[in-house]
Parts: sequence; structure tokens; C-alpha cells
Amino acid sequence: MMANTSITGRTSREIADSLEAAVESGSLRPHDPVPSVRGLATRLGVSPSTVAAAYRDLRVRGIVVSMEGRDTRVAARPPVWTAPSSPATGGAMSAVGARDVSDGNPDRDLLPDLRAAIGRIDTSPCVYGAATVNPALAEIAHEQFADLREQLGSEIGQVAVVGGAMDGVERVLTSCTRPGDRVIVEDPGHAGILDLARAMGLESVGVGIDDDGPVPDDVRRALQTRPAAFVVTPRAQNPAGSALSAERAAVLREILAGRKEMTVVENDHASLTAGAAYVSLSVGRTNWAVVRSMSKHLGPDLRLGFLTGDRRTVGRVAGRHLLGAGWVSNLLQQLVVELWRDESMHASVRRAERRYRERREALLLRLAEHGITAHGRSGLNVMVPVPHEAPVIQQMQARGWALRAGDVHRLHSPPFVRITTATLDPAESERLATDLAAVLAPTSSSHLT
Repeated sequence: MMANTSITGRTSREIADSLEAAVESGSLRPHDPVPSVRGLATRLGVSPSTVAAAYRDLRVRGIVVSMEGRDTRVAARPPVWTAPSSPATGGAMSAVGARDVSDGNPDRDLLPDLRAAIGRIDTSPCVYGAATVNPALAEIAHEQFADLREQLGSEIGQVAVVGGAMDGVERVLTSCTRPGDRVIVEDPGHAGILDLARAMGLESVGVGIDDDGPVPDDVRRALQTRPAAFVVTPRAQNPAGSALSAERAAVLREILAGRKEMTVVENDHASLTAGAAYVSLSVGRTNWAVVRSMSKHLGPDLRLGFLTGDRRTVGRVAGRHLLGAGWVSNLLQQLVVELWRDESMHASVRRAERRYRERREALLLRLAEHGITAHGRSGLNVMVPVPHEAPVIQQMQARGWALRAGDVHRLHSPPFVRITTATLDPAESERLATDLAAVLAPTSSSHLT
């Protein structure tokens, strides 16, 4: 096989570098199996321990994954440059000409116009040694966390400015974990979180979710593994649209109370456009962080978010940021300040939140009318359980729809497809539901195996 012969080397580093190059070139693609340790050792004329060390390094860096009792494979989304996604995965290249409801993007027409705000910002050079956080932006950040203050029953402390929600989550995990540590994640969950944990050398412990958030019994079992962190999405959970209810949060806070040393990381990425109230799991905790992004309601290219939490966690994040990137662009900070000062922007955000809710609920209603179970209490996506993902993706593509397969979101949870509803109008929702019902109909079951 080409995939086997493309791997060369005499040392563990050479073998790991060669396999990584094969992934980059496309000789090995996501989900492809890699040679067995003994088989590759025999072919290369090295000891099995040398190959095992190479594979161990690749697992720590998230390039390959190994499941107990199964072979080792290239990760679904390895943290290296790879060729575009294949059609079966519902990737960006999967359905030329099809109506794309797979991408998770907000509606461009509901994002604010940046041109006027850009014209008002100060473009004079910002040099080293200047303040890393715009004072007006710091006030906005504290305003953003007013609902958190109410639930905590106290003022929040320091707020750090980060480059979006994922940047904030990564910085918190870097501050509280080491390679090999366990981290609780939602299953199914945000593909970026699963990939990030893998790339950081962390062991993901999945907990199931329902419409109200993480399932309590699963969290109890996960805590027995003594995890270092728990990454949870309080609302607009991707892909299921879950939103923590007050009742579920109370149960989970009680369960988590026995593990105060564990860091709870709340990824409240959608915040103002989530379409559900914010309920926190951080109340009463020693180690915690809440991350909020401006990208969902101001535009994905505005890579700016706010992070708050306990003093030590925020201090570690801010201190490490100074040693690396240093600060989030002052121009970007000014732009967010100018947008926030514009009342029309607030009206735009409220309108977007309302439209997203209407579009999501319209699709859920249409699906229910066709007898299709679906989930989506909040956010931009609807999750539909299916018997098998690839045939549903392919048959819907034949009908002119590009959906997202759930495999990149799953550890052990059942298959599903994800539909982004951000731009769906009512007529499209009806057509989509009708087509999906035809694909999932009992008469079509022979094609879904």
C-alpha cells in the first residue's frame, strides 16, 4: 500500500515526522488506518518499541488516535495541513452547487456593517509598552458579565481579552492541565474542543448531553477518572443546541462540589445571540473560567473575546499571553468599542438573536410534523439522530442539500447529522424537512446500512 511505503525512518522522531508528512501530503488521510507497530517495525528493520514511541508522540500531538481493541488511525481532523475534506464527511468541498447548511456560520446579512466604525478608530501606531487592554473595552467586558455577577452574588475580578472563544478555552486548559491529564468534554461536542484536547495531549472523557445540558449520571462517572478540567457549553451547544436549565445546573453544581480543585471552563461562545438565558456552573467554585466571544454577533473575523474566572486562572492566562502574543490588536479592540457604542449595533444583535430563534424553531417544527426527532433549544444548529451518517449525507446531497456529518463531533455517542439554520427561510425548512423525511423513511432503510 502507498500509505505503508510512504512511512520511513530509523528513529522514533524520523518515523513520526515521516507519518506526519504522509498526512500532510494526502498519502494518509483522516480516518485511514496506519500500519501496526510490529508490521511497520518489521518493514523498517527497527524495534517495535521505536515505532511505539513514534506513535505515542503522534497520539500526544493529536495526529493519530487509538481506541482500545482497535487499530490506530489518522485523526478525523489532525492538527496539520491536510487535503480538503472528502464528500462523505460533509466538508466544505462536499457539495458544489448544493444549498450549504453545514457550515455553522452566522447570517452575513445579520452582522453589523463595520465601515463606519472603522472610519472612527484611531489608526496611529501602537508601540511596545502601551496598555494591552483598552480601558473602554475593559468596561464593556465587565458589562458583558453582568448576568454572571448576579449568579455569583459578587463582583467578578480581572477580565482578560483573548482572541475569541477557542483561544480563551485553549489558554485556560494550558494553564491548568499537562499532557496526559483527563478533561471532561461533551459527547457529542464542538469538534474544535475535541481536536484541541487531542492536540494538547489530553485524554477526553465524554459525557452525554440532552436538551438541558450534560447528563448528571455521566458526569458522576466521569469525575471518578479524576479529571483536571471540565469544558462545558452553557447554551448554544454545538452540535445539539443544548442550554443548561436552572434545575440541571443546580444538580450539576452539587455533583461537582466534591471536586473543587478541578477547573470548570464555560465556553459561552454565542452569548448575545444564543437564544437562551445564561445559567452558570461556576457558582461556588474555586477554579473556574467563563469565556465569551464577540465573533458570533459582530462577525467571525473579529477574533476577540473576554475571559473571567478565579484570580489565579485569569492571572495565569493574562501572564502567559504577555509572554507570547502579547496582546490582542489595539485596532481590533478600538473597533469593538466603536461598535458597542453604536445603539444600532445593539438593535442589530437583538434582531439577529430573534431571527436565529425563529429559523431554528421553524425547522424543528417542520421536522416534528414529519415525525423526525431533532434537537436544538438554542444556537445556530439543529441535530438530527440518524441510523448511519454517510448515506444520509450522500442522499441529501443528491437532493441538493449539504449537511454536516456528526462523526467529527462524537467520541462514543450515536450517529447524527447537523443542520445550520442561521440562513434558512420557512420555505427552505419545509423542503429540507420533506427531503430528509424521504431519506429517513422506512422504505429507504435498505439504503442506510
